Amino acid sequence: MKFFYTLILIFNAGIISGQADNTPFIRLTNPYKTINAVKSSRQFIIGSTCKNCALTINGKRIKVYPTGAFVHELILTPGDSLFTMLAEAGTKSLTKKINYTYTLPIPAEPLHTLEIESIKTLPAGDLVLMPGDKIQFRVKALTNCVVKAMQNTILYELPVSQTSGMPGIYQGEYMIRESDSFMVKKIPVTVTDSTGTTITRETSNRFSILSSLASEIAITKGRLAHLEYGLGDDRLGGAKIGYLDSNIVLKIAGKVGSHYKVQLAKTRTAYIPDELVELMPKGTFTPESLTSNWTVYGDDKYDYVKCGLFARLPYQSFQLVDPSRIVVDIFGATNNTNWITQLETAKEIKHVYYEQKEDDVFRIIIELKHAQHWGHQLYYAGNSLVIKIKHQPENLSLKNLTIAVDAGHGGTNTGAVGPTGVLEKELTLAVSLKLQKALEKEGASVIMTRTKEQFFDNKERILFYRDSLPDLLLSIHLNSSEDPIRVGGTGTFYRYVGFKNLSLNIYRRILELGLREYGNTGSFNFMLNSPTEYPNALVETLFLSNPEEEMKILDPEFQQQMVEKIVSGIKDFLEGCKTE
Repeated sequence: MKFFYTLILIFNAGIISGQADNTPFIRLTNPYKTINAVKSSRQFIIGSTCKNCALTINGKRIKVYPTGAFVHELILTPGDSLFTMLAEAGTKSLTKKINYTYTLPIPAEPLHTLEIESIKTLPAGDLVLMPGDKIQFRVKALTNCVVKAMQNTILYELPVSQTSGMPGIYQGEYMIRESDSFMVKKIPVTVTDSTGTTITRETSNRFSILSSLASEIAITKGRLAHLEYGLGDDRLGGAKIGYLDSNIVLKIAGKVGSHYKVQLAKTRTAYIPDELVELMPKGTFTPESLTSNWTVYGDDKYDYVKCGLFARLPYQSFQLVDPSRIVVDIFGATNNTNWITQLETAKEIKHVYYEQKEDDVFRIIIELKHAQHWGHQLYYAGNSLVIKIKHQPENLSLKNLTIAVDAGHGGTNTGAVGPTGVLEKELTLAVSLKLQKALEKEGASVIMTRTKEQFFDNKERILFYRDSLPDLLLSIHLNSSEDPIRVGGTGTFYRYVGFKNLSLNIYRRILELGLREYGNTGSFNFMLNSPTEYPNALVETLFLSNPEEEMKILDPEFQQQMVEKIVSGIKDFLEGCKTE
């Protein structure tokens, strides 16, 4: 903790030293270079100067915030633009020059000679395919030609009304047949003009066929294997179905880049990164099982549903509300259950029943006694699938709960940068330490990801809290936007609908500080929102990129006000659980 405050003092000394003696300085956080080649007309000059400095850019007076921060928006014209920044305090002054070269994007043009400009295949990347899979082709070539790909498959030239006026765009698809058999190779594409002249080019990606008679079987490895719905991606990664236990048997039905395609059921596929599975020897059985008998029981903190299987099959769980239920789909399972033994030791489970949704999809439905979901976990004990369900705490006050506080980022993972140069990792730690103190004052036990400046991978954080099993988890962050002027506000985030009320109550309390709304966002694919074991919420306190909001969050008094609202939001959440 002393280390942190020393670091903050050093940081503030660097930022404020010029302010204290009115010595002009100009410190930029954007752009980082003095000579900049850009392809967008809208740019921002962002940085800080001494707080008593007058700042101009090309003679125009720029607002300097009490922190010394400033933001100036530019609308560039094509070519070179020079901006001269002048910071003045009394008789002292400092000049800094920034140059932008704005180049308009080169407009696309049609081809005028027999050539292929580009070949795109979808899904993108190297593919391992099975019969029934499709390869989609999109080719840009000379217009009015005959274009062919796999097995003389014709690609058709699209009308210019569908190509933004560009002629020579050809599309088509090929479905892999049972008779297809080839090892890794690039696919040739031919273009023939009206004279009969033909040219051939190859795809950049490679393709191979995985015979349906020799499909691969894999098992999951590690503690954080996860399935993804599809091949989409963003800065948070692919949309996750959920985490899986280790040694779960999966049927591999192809590969796209570094992701295996998994056949969960006849009508359901998913994807998994290849680093999370181990391929099994040929001849390994396809994952399938009959269900056997169940047991429902409990202990002092959890209820358990134990369903007997003959193999460790993949699964998916999700939460439902009004009424509160946990639903688990087991892929590859077929009903053979003759009874469900329910013991009186189970306290949270109201009803348990099942449906055979499809021939190879077995669904377990668990109705809960309380409206609020307090968390559940799935794992295997041998080949029996166990669904572990947390009881609602008997005493819903903070002094009886364990709260996890996650200070976002840390170490080399610095997070966002404010106009003054302050780093997100420093402010999340400052707010989290205040939140820890406020919660402990209420009598709560608090588990911290970090209490000093250090790096923790998000996977480490998830495993740490999986083993610690807090009652609630709050992850503290600051948001950022490419537009530091117009975008701002406070927001909270959750993934599962059963945990929504925690983030919603915190959000409503924080808004009492008079902040702009950024929203309470659900289905958020952030790793710290992904655990199902306990209610969790991500709090994006403010936008660090916005100089007005940076000024607020730099203020220790405002940080304390934010913390008090978060604590009030948790209390509101707990009070709402009492009335259910």
